Amino acid sequence: MKCPYCGELDSKVIDSRPTEDGEKIRRRRECLSCGKRFTTYEIVETVPLMIIKKDRSREAFDRQKLLGGMLRACEKRPVSFETLEKAVDNIEQALLNSYEREITSMYIGELAMEELKKIDEVAYVRFASVYRQFSDLNTFMAELKDMLSKRSEQTKK
Repeated sequence: MKCPYCGELDSKVIDSRPTEDGEKIRRRRECLSCGKRFTTYEIVETVPLMIIKKDRSREAFDRQKLLGGMLRACEKRPVSFETLEKAVDNIEQALLNSYEREITSMYIGELAMEELKKIDEVAYVRFASVYRQFSDLNTFMAELKDMLSKRSEQTKK
C-alpha cells in the first residue's frame, strides 16, 4: 500500500477491524520508510449479476424489482416486509454463490416461487400465475392440484 506521505510502497498493518456495517475492513498501517501512520479500507470487489430475460436482452440484477414482485404477490396477506426481505436475501445469496455472472430470469422466478411457497401458499400461487403466465383456468387448477398433492404427501411422512 503506497504511503500517502512519502510514496513508499512498503507498510505494515498495525490494527485490523471490521467497520460498523461489517462490509469493510479498516486497517491502520505504518509506513516502513517514514514511520507515519495512515488508514486504509478493504472492501469485497463485486461483479454485477446480469439477468438474461425471456427476450434474450440483458439487465443488471435489481433486488428491488424482485422484492416488488414478491410484495405484490403478498398483498393483503399476513406476510411481514422483513420476511420478504429475508427471502430476497436468500435468493440473492443463492445467485452469488452460483458463481455465474449471467443468470436467466426464469431461474430467479423459480427461486422466488420456492421462497414464497415456504412463506405463504396464496402468495406462491399469485406469483406463479403471473410468472408462469397461466393462460386459462385449467392450467391454474393443475398447479393447485399439484401443490395439494405435495402437501398431502408431506403430511403422510
